Amino acid sequence: MTATLPQTASPRSTATHCPYCALQCGMRLDGAGPLTVTPRDDVPANRGGLCQKGWTATELLTVPDRITTPLMRARRGAPLEPCTWDEALDRIAAQALRLRAAHGPDAVAVFGGGGLTNEKSYQLGKFARIALRTSQIDYNGRFCMSSAAAASNRAFGMDRGLPGPITDLGRADAILLVGGNVAETMPPFVRHLTDMRERGGALVVVDPRRTATARQADLHLQPAPGTDLALANGLLHLAVMEGLLDEDYIAERTTGFAAVRTAVNAYWPDRVERVTGVPVPQMREAVRLLARGRRSYILTARGAEQHARGVDTVTAFINLALALGLPGREGSGYGCLTGQGNGQGGREHGQKADQLPGYRRIDDPAARAHVAGVWGVDPGDLPGPGRSAYELLMALGTAEGPKALLLFGSNPVVSAPRALAVTERLDSLDLLVVADFVLSETAARADVVLPTAQWAEESGTMTNLEGRVLRRRRALPPPPGVRTDLEILAALADRLDAPGKWSTEPAEVFDELRAASAGGLADYSGITYERVEREGGVFWPCPGEDHPGTPRPFLDRFATPDGRARFVPVEHHGPAEPTDADYPVTLTTGRVLAQYQSGAQTRRVAALTEAAPEPFVEIHPDLAERLGIAHGDDVRVTSRRGAATVRARLTTAIRHDTVFMPFHWAGEGRANLLTNPALDPTSRMPEFKVCAVRLEPLGVNA
Repeated sequence: MTATLPQTASPRSTATHCPYCALQCGMRLDGAGPLTVTPRDDVPANRGGLCQKGWTATELLTVPDRITTPLMRARRGAPLEPCTWDEALDRIAAQALRLRAAHGPDAVAVFGGGGLTNEKSYQLGKFARIALRTSQIDYNGRFCMSSAAAASNRAFGMDRGLPGPITDLGRADAILLVGGNVAETMPPFVRHLTDMRERGGALVVVDPRRTATARQADLHLQPAPGTDLALANGLLHLAVMEGLLDEDYIAERTTGFAAVRTAVNAYWPDRVERVTGVPVPQMREAVRLLARGRRSYILTARGAEQHARGVDTVTAFINLALALGLPGREGSGYGCLTGQGNGQGGREHGQKADQLPGYRRIDDPAARAHVAGVWGVDPGDLPGPGRSAYELLMALGTAEGPKALLLFGSNPVVSAPRALAVTERLDSLDLLVVADFVLSETAARADVVLPTAQWAEESGTMTNLEGRVLRRRRALPPPPGVRTDLEILAALADRLDAPGKWSTEPAEVFDELRAASAGGLADYSGITYERVEREGGVFWPCPGEDHPGTPRPFLDRFATPDGRARFVPVEHHGPAEPTDADYPVTLTTGRVLAQYQSGAQTRRVAALTEAAPEPFVEIHPDLAERLGIAHGDDVRVTSRRGAATVRARLTTAIRHDTVFMPFHWAGEGRANLLTNPALDPTSRMPEFKVCAVRLEPLGVNA
């Protein structure tokens, strides 16, 4: 089942990028035996820095339980056993065809990931729509950036992470960071914040926890979870009352402010303090810091976005940014801190339920005609929009839902909300296929497991949080018996008699992606591997090879029909699930420094496991005392969806009415056993960041 990975020295050092977050830190890989990591100082995002995850990234290539041969069950309930590639692929194709014949093309679904390269994301969307002919495709990026993307599209006509190169942040006068803990999630990012503060700029952090990032802030606002929208409206109310608006900018570059001004009239400071818990003087100081100079940023991350009203929450902060005249000017604006490695590119090229390559809408006739022409199919043969990620997972195995799922680059048994119910749905399928490099918690439940190449064993492109397209370069071949995702998709497409070309060469797939994206919002047509190599990355949109790329969109106009940004009035409604007598405490979730996403990678790296060995719940000492919980005790945390058992960690860094759990672990400590799947009506983002729980002490951990 597993094998030791032979590593052969490259003839030269391989310049590439870290396999983890969207900062995509530059690194070099070389060595005669195990590959060694050297950070690159020619990549602006990290400037020679790496976090512990980056330094240990090559250990992923030699984990002892790596899979190097396909695995298959003879029948449901039988063990996974090694098989040949032909046996595995023939089984998948035959069963997919049988289910499609019996139940229609939507009987087979596809689930992707925000860590896949642009080439794989593109090919996966193409495979779903013309090889399987299914509308049932979405990806785990729906759980990450979808609310910020929807809000940006609504306000600016286009969604692209940061409004300029990351180095612009170091020259800012002020940055308001909402719901992001970059000191732990992407530590090299902090260098840019440090540059700003050393030049006299101010950092304001909004977070219910006093995180490692909040401790470095000039001002920390600590609202109750689920009240960020009220805070944003309150800040805009203060900006209006104190005469801090950029009236000329509002008149010349925006529409809709009158309705927003009326809406925020109701968010007077004392009311917002009662709702959020943030003192009025802190709110006044925050908005004054933002307005004191022309180079200010408002940045949101998952803490503001993973809510059942996440789109409206982000919209409220965009309204504040527009009122202060920040977007569309060099050195200022609104931005979203993309999380997953290719969270930006992964949502642009077709693995999202409602999109085609180039950030085109799948229900747009012109978009369908263009992409169908590139693929060599009739536009009428393309399916329409499918279910969003959580809705897709919960439809699996139901009477009207898919009977089979092909999953690439995701581990929903750990990462999806209401995880126990999601696990039950996966187990109800006729066929579950997982492509992975280890037996993740989801892969362990599969009928067929396909061993895939890892980040240093394949080439491709990634698009980082700036919108900069970067090259990932192969440093060594995959182990014998392991295939790339492109090879897997090509082999299945052949067995399904799919139309069109199915290259296994990333450069060829990228060229097709360029053609498919041409003319779309995310236009990559002018980006080539050679340009990325020569220029150290190219910013999209880039509609021609003679085009310089677009590091700072919106300088001249926004991507709306009239070129103006849209104000949208929004109202605070609070969490979908407020606390009550049975569940009196608010739970929020997030990440820790040494682990990443579902932990399928990082929990296999010894140094990272030693640094963060187990799940825990952060509790304020006052709350712990009332509940009879001591530091280090086992605690059962229960919501309306399930219960988790974790170790208590007492800290004054958390609000007294709130507890925090990281979501990287499986088993009885899974935070997502508890989380609320209530969905945002626009983005279909689940409300990961707040739900009601109760805590019960179980005694000292043995």
